[in-house]
Amino acid sequence: MNRIRTLAAAFGVVALAASVGNPTAAKAADPAHTLSIRLDWLPSGYHAPFWLAIDKGWFKDAGLDVTIADGNGSVTTVQLVGSGQYDLGHAALATMAVARSKGIPITSVAGFLRKGDTALIVPVDSPIQGPKDLKGKKIVYTAGSLETPFIEPFLAAGKLSPADVSLLNVDAANKIAQYFGADADGLISAAETVALLGKKPSRPILFADYGLNLPSFGLVANKDGLKTKGPAIKEFASIVSGAWGYLVKGHEDEGVAAVIHNHESSRLDASIVRANLNIALQFLYSASTKDSPIGIQTESDWKASIAIMEKEKVIPTGSKPADYFTNAYLDQKTIAAIAAK
Repeated sequence: MNRIRTLAAAFGVVALAASVGNPTAAKAADPAHTLSIRLDWLPSGYHAPFWLAIDKGWFKDAGLDVTIADGNGSVTTVQLVGSGQYDLGHAALATMAVARSKGIPITSVAGFLRKGDTALIVPVDSPIQGPKDLKGKKIVYTAGSLETPFIEPFLAAGKLSPADVSLLNVDAANKIAQYFGADADGLISAAETVALLGKKPSRPILFADYGLNLPSFGLVANKDGLKTKGPAIKEFASIVSGAWGYLVKGHEDEGVAAVIHNHESSRLDASIVRANLNIALQFLYSASTKDSPIGIQTESDWKASIAIMEKEKVIPTGSKPADYFTNAYLDQKTIAAIAAK
């Protein structure tokens, strides 16, 4: 398996802009305070802070005109933000790092799920407990996604190679359907996917537990956009970070209701949205961020992630944490004020 080609190729062409889902906007005074946001995927529980801030009027109160669009994958979101077609994106930060290493002018301005959630998902009653148990098994994955470069080192942790496993490459939209097939032994995806597998109850085996801890979801911004809309982006990132803080203080159901309210035509199942959110909550804090507000990232986490990505040749050697993230667009007073509402 080529550990870099498929993911790198995804950043070779910038996708055309597309409006997906249910865009929502409020009034603002001028273009400098108008922000377009692209999410990583279709409505999910871990998007609750965005829609909660919409329903609470927190963006409007800050003078922001915010439009939010659902997405179809972190790679596409990163491409669109990198090309300036959206001001901000919610995406896997490891995906952002790969794009940044390819010259796309993008950086992370907030980290929400700061512990890696990439996982091998298996049925709850499966005898598979780790990569060592995968010999001869059929595993569903998507080439070109974040997971691809790390499958080989994950298998190596169990003293296996890709040749020892039957890897079935399918489009991201079809992964779950393939996993439901009777002969599929596992699925590689974000751990939150477990919430969507009701008719095949499953559990995640985290890559992070095998030395492959990578940053998960956060906010990414175009560096040129930061120059023109920096104050508005700072307000937005701080409000969403604060909304996470508000959410985890016993307001999870309120967050789920906001997701559903803003996607009425999607006929979402509240129990699935809540289950998705519950899983995501497990990844909010890394060891180095356990005492920091949600949103804040640390140099030590990024240094460790860079080392992993360099070792697997996903990014070139020689980069530093400041190449991939900044906390300059987070106002901790705003975060605390929103969280305390």
